[in-house]
Amino acid sequence: MEKERIDQVTGAIIGAAIAVHRELGPGLLESAYEACLAYELAERGLVVERQKELPVTYRGITVDCGYRIDLLVEGAVIVELKAVERLEPIHEAQLLSYLKLSGCWAGLLVNFNVKVLKNGIRRLVHGSQ
Repeated sequence: MEKERIDQVTGAIIGAAIAVHRELGPGLLESAYEACLAYELAERGLVVERQKELPVTYRGITVDCGYRIDLLVEGAVIVELKAVERLEPIHEAQLLSYLKLSGCWAGLLVNFNVKVLKNGIRRLVHGSQ
């Protein structure tokens, strides 16, 4: 997917996440935000996959390690959701690993446990796209 389209998709995801946060506010479980954000994205006409399996390839063998992407939007943007006091470097490392393993190059880390959602969103890219 080209960069311009990725930018459109990430913009739509951020808009949908803000709508969910305005409605629900902070304090719920990640699973509630995931379900509501998936619904909101689908309502906006985007293709969303929830809890998509992410296998690891080791020495040519595919190994199911139990990794799951919270949301994969339009088959190209990974959305990792959190409901934590603050985002930590390990959360960014997790998303970067998912980007590397999946072959996707853009992802959003969204922490719903904030007063203003824009303070809880980080856009990460992997590779040279």
